[in-house]
Amino acid sequence: MLFRHRRIHAVPGQQPVTGLLVDGERIVAAGDATRLADDAATVVDLPGVAVIPGLHDAHLHTAGYARSLTEVDLRDADSLDEVLRRVAAHAATLPPGAPLTGGGWYADSWQQRTLPHRTQLDALLGDRPVLLSSKDEHSVWANSAMLRLAGIDAATPDPPGGSIDRDEAGQPTGILREHASRLGWDALSATYSESSQALTEAVGGALDRLLSLGLTAIHDIDGEDARAAFAALHADGRLPLRVHKAIRVEHLDAAIAEGRRSGDGDGWLSTGPVKMFADGALGSHTCDMTTDFVGDPGNSGMAVTETAELAQRAGAALDAGISVATHAIGDHAAQRVLDAYQQVLGDRGGALPPGKKLRIEHAQYLRRQDLARMAGLGVIASMQPTHCTTDFELTDQLLAGHQLVAYGWKTLLDNGIALAFGSDAPVESPDPLPGLAAAVGRVRRDGRPSGGWQPAERLTAAHAVDAYTRGPAFAAGREHELGLLQPGYLADLVALDVDPLTAGPDELYAGRAEATVVGGVLRWQR
Repeated sequence: MLFRHRRIHAVPGQQPVTGLLVDGERIVAAGDATRLADDAATVVDLPGVAVIPGLHDAHLHTAGYARSLTEVDLRDADSLDEVLRRVAAHAATLPPGAPLTGGGWYADSWQQRTLPHRTQLDALLGDRPVLLSSKDEHSVWANSAMLRLAGIDAATPDPPGGSIDRDEAGQPTGILREHASRLGWDALSATYSESSQALTEAVGGALDRLLSLGLTAIHDIDGEDARAAFAALHADGRLPLRVHKAIRVEHLDAAIAEGRRSGDGDGWLSTGPVKMFADGALGSHTCDMTTDFVGDPGNSGMAVTETAELAQRAGAALDAGISVATHAIGDHAAQRVLDAYQQVLGDRGGALPPGKKLRIEHAQYLRRQDLARMAGLGVIASMQPTHCTTDFELTDQLLAGHQLVAYGWKTLLDNGIALAFGSDAPVESPDPLPGLAAAVGRVRRDGRPSGGWQPAERLTAAHAVDAYTRGPAFAAGREHELGLLQPGYLADLVALDVDPLTAGPDELYAGRAEATVVGGVLRWQR
């Protein structure tokens, strides 16, 4: 089969070609379409302005994204009143007594910046349990009915790695941070069960949406229920794109006992790294920083997992043949993760097992003195460009005066650190084109700030596309067959109505996918 287009960026940054000859799932030739046509049984003319290698999302919560499509969405609400209006409207669509979930609330963006309280939901919904995630998903807002369901009252102690906000009388306010949020989610799942079939169908629908955005592969960070959904879809021949499935740290021992290894599986569903947490998030004031947040004296964030435990779990994973990815947003968290990785490698002769990877998820704020060590250890920076454009005002507010490398994509590349870009959906939109816009412009959709936030960290178009294609492929250990459109590589490609190698941020924000090919098959077309 010959895939033909006037501008195919087979190797982004090099001269485009006009044809890709594909046999089965793999490319056998890339070059001039006229010359390749004699060997083609079928010719497919691709639509759009340009064709690039299939886009990968290196950090996505698929089950969470699937659920978010039917939950209340609070991400762009600019006031508490607007949040409550949306919650009330969504409640009207639910059966009586059914719990109300969703999220995306972001108190720092409200006209009056104040944390929400359980009583506001009580007045609106009474005894219906309500649990709403903050935008960064590191805090939740619960009403009194939900707190009762979770068994949380004034006498409930803060769990390790989490905290329960309390008022002056010691009563819970309804805000649960980090591991304390699990008290709410665990109570909901125990009381209101979701069938595996329902989740499988929801995940299938979510994957179809991702395909329509030009994504041909994802690294999923959700739990074992998501893994079961992917496996069911794959068994039925309904997995439309490639999934590299992480292991949550709470399931690591069981995964080791089952014999799972990073990279096992097949070309469509493979085992990824173990996912650990070193800290929280900026918006929840729980990312682990070396100095206090401005305006919040005494609070420098939270270590949700201590360094010794990170090292112990990372060592156990590597010994079992499992790669390691650790969430670290704060600069102190990243320092501690590097300490743990350095200890683990030092204890094992200083080198990673063949094919295994070490990652820091997010890597938003880093100490400059840690960059050389990060590069020397071969640690991949798995980052999400739209987090930068969402959070730059909050960064300026809470971290003013901090001497940090903030969302430092260009600095990381200059220091020899590999980048793997993604979205963290449903925290942000999974659409990779706004991610590319953020990477090359460091501006929001409305063009703010003019010239870009910390513009020295802007990436070239070729580097940005590379971080969405070859970067995630490298992080998954599949750089030999994914991320380029060259002979021997899998025929995963996307046709766009914009050329990301020449477009500016405004064009990328307005752009969209026109067709998506995975494994030599046209899986979706507008």
